[in-house]
Amino acid sequence: MTYDILIAGGGPAGMTAALYAARAGKTVAMIEQIAPGGQMMNTPDIDNYPGFEKIAGYELSMKMQAHAESAGAVTIYDQILSLDKKDDLFHLTGNGGVYTAKSVIVCAGAKRRKLGVPGEEEFAGRGVSYCAVCDGNFFRGRVTAVNGGGNTALEDALYLSAICEKVYLIHRRDSFRGSPFLAEKVKNQKNIELILSSVVQSINGDAAVTSLTLQTPSGERIIDTSALFVAVGSIPDTAILPENVARDGNGYILTDEQMRTNIKGLYAAGDLRSSPLKQIVTACSDGAIAATAAANDLA
Repeated sequence: MTYDILIAGGGPAGMTAALYAARAGKTVAMIEQIAPGGQMMNTPDIDNYPGFEKIAGYELSMKMQAHAESAGAVTIYDQILSLDKKDDLFHLTGNGGVYTAKSVIVCAGAKRRKLGVPGEEEFAGRGVSYCAVCDGNFFRGRVTAVNGGGNTALEDALYLSAICEKVYLIHRRDSFRGSPFLAEKVKNQKNIELILSSVVQSINGDAAVTSLTLQTPSGERIIDTSALFVAVGSIPDTAILPENVARDGNGYILTDEQMRTNIKGLYAAGDLRSSPLKQIVTACSDGAIAATAAANDLA
């Protein structure tokens, strides 16, 4: 079967794209490797998605999938290995076969860079987070830490400083890679303590994070904290895409306002797209725009 629209990836962008494409009367399938939801599946509590004061990531994922399928979208469980275009049709090769479509929306997301230190995996979702905007509110009034030196780390530290008692900002270099303006704001914020030229050696705790062990210029140091927000960058999951798909300097996919890439019929939505904010709500927006554009372009 040749679909009107195939969606590679089943996170919030992919599920929203599937919903909108199906509602537009197109034959659509969403291909997901394991389970719909993407990174959202691993988030214990979500409290910044409109309409839900608090909802488990798993629950929101299941609701989104059910909504898309109720509109007529099909979910296919497979791992896509490659994507190419021949004779005006896209061919997605997976472990289970080859899928063809007139248009493709890639929603494969991005992977957060990890520190790779003891305790990081153990305390994921229990004090270790990769998104201050998503999870910072759970640590309101407490002591937190941020690891990183780019704009994201600086912005996370400033965001947390407004709701937390104290914020440690840990960076392996003696100066920040982020903008001088943000760096100056961080330095002037009284409840942010800078720990420079230092690295996290381990994340410690019992049921949740309680402290960090650092290697500093003066030796080992242990700081008490309820959370560590890791902000050392992310890696867009673009392995299946042809090399001629336009990307920015960090490897994220470039699109126009309608989520079109430089390849006719190929769209990108969600965290793998070059954009200033990566949240569930913005991924959903991307997916809706991409599906609407794809449906209109096929008309």
